[in-house]
Amino acid sequence: MHIPDGYLSPITCIATYAAALPLWVIAFKKLKQDLNETTLPLIASLSALSFIIMMFNIPIPGGTSGHAVGASLIAILFGPWIASVCVSLVLFIQALVFGDGGVTTFGANALLMAFASSFSSYYIFQILKTKSFAPYVSGWVSVVCSSLVLTLFLGIQPLIATLDGQPLYFPFGFDVTFPAVVGSHILFFGVVEGIFTGIAYRYIVKNRIYKGVNA
Repeated sequence: MHIPDGYLSPITCIATYAAALPLWVIAFKKLKQDLNETTLPLIASLSALSFIIMMFNIPIPGGTSGHAVGASLIAILFGPWIASVCVSLVLFIQALVFGDGGVTTFGANALLMAFASSFSSYYIFQILKTKSFAPYVSGWVSVVCSSLVLTLFLGIQPLIATLDGQPLYFPFGFDVTFPAVVGSHILFFGVVEGIFTGIAYRYIVKNRIYKGVNA
């Protein structure tokens, strides 16, 4: 799901950075408010777990890859803003140190995997929180929502960046990208995220590891 350098046009990279910047400012302020000796160990552990999960990329048709994210679990325990900044930091390290995702596309990757994933899962959980399946559905929704944003960023490239009718960056339109990316996340990666989120959330709540926002 990480978008590498060279897949997005410069205007898209600039626009996504501009959109992500004020969100990062808010998220860091929220993290500063809630970070203490009680929350730090679990937030750090879940961020590290998200890092490991996202390192397992599976290639999918349409020129990209898929994987679980781990943002949903952090979001339903600590809220979407903290989850967003944690996953953004994970993405930054992956791009800078491991070349997993690009530096120019970091803003886009943060929007789709940190913010879209965290906020969608958090609010779905709020709606379904009285149901036992709430964390499972929240995890599934988070990854599917991320894949929809990814499809938007990639699929629009042939429409906005061409030379003599030829795409300059990502070459596939929505007709290829949507079924390949969203379909695979609906049927596989979202299911994996949902199962992981549900099991981990139940374990944390059952063992009273942390009484978070929704635990």
